[in-house]
Amino acid sequence: MKIWYDALTGKHVRYAVAVAKRLRDRGHELVLTTRKHPDTLPLASFLNEKFTTVGQYNPESLLTRLQDGINRQLRFCKVFQKEQPDVAISHGSADLCRVAFGLAKPVITTVDTPYADAVHRLTLPLSKHIVASNAIPAKIMTDYNPKAEITGFEGVDEYAWIKDFKPKTRYDFGKPLIVVRQIEEKAVYAKNSEGLLSLAKKLTKLGKVFFLSRYTRTSIKNLIVPKGYVDSASLAAQADLFIGVGGTITREAALQGTPAIVIKVFNDQYVNEFLAEKGFPIFETEPEKTFKLAEKLLGKKQDVKRLLTELEDPVDVIDKIVEKIGKS
Repeated sequence: MKIWYDALTGKHVRYAVAVAKRLRDRGHELVLTTRKHPDTLPLASFLNEKFTTVGQYNPESLLTRLQDGINRQLRFCKVFQKEQPDVAISHGSADLCRVAFGLAKPVITTVDTPYADAVHRLTLPLSKHIVASNAIPAKIMTDYNPKAEITGFEGVDEYAWIKDFKPKTRYDFGKPLIVVRQIEEKAVYAKNSEGLLSLAKKLTKLGKVFFLSRYTRTSIKNLIVPKGYVDSASLAAQADLFIGVGGTITREAALQGTPAIVIKVFNDQYVNEFLAEKGFPIFETEPEKTFKLAEKLLGKKQDVKRLLTELEDPVDVIDKIVEKIGKS
């Protein structure tokens, strides 16, 4: 079959590559698309995977985001004018869901952010299959689409590319190394949240601080700010501590044994709580308690090889759903 995967962010690119590898081994044809975004194109190049760039992401305003989305959907119509995909997969691409639904093609959507209401409103009602960690209550998905086929798995999305991961890039920024990931302040679900820059500056008392910014690469006194692409998964593996608000790199760190602090900004962090209960080094705290917890956890890396064997790969689930669709 012809399988279409649309990747909107760096995480989606890693997910797409993992899914593509499996499905190609099954003999399927993969069409991988993405958009111009600070995290997508550099990572696709780094992973040596070919993506077709369709449109861009301009988070300047709600209007620019809306315009970009509509333009992408129109361009996808042209891409698939002669030959349409048989199945469409994404991690919450509203553009893919709208186009695939309009073409009457089955949509598979993966979910790991219960609080991303705006995305869910635009994707889950159009999805025939929803794949999510068992940590996330099924009711969250059924509230958006009671007719969808929901398949859970005993793990987290990041396991798909971390299970066999070996750092490709060595970073030498000094020790101990603390990585702070800037919050996705321009995302709709992060509206009114606070940045982590002030905390990053304070953490320089404990060691070298690498500030992983989202959109800008401006130098900041006493902080290490990358000017170009950084392999975040490799960086997380080599860090002595990671601090964020609970997103992808937080789990990439914990799955590699690097202590990861989740600052409470969002509710319903089910997947992070799931990893903590499994024994992975991921810790949730209030903003004002972060520095003290950082002092306590800094450098306390953990061997998680045994814990990893207890997790299920979401790619296995997606693979089975695709095969089921093919047989039907």
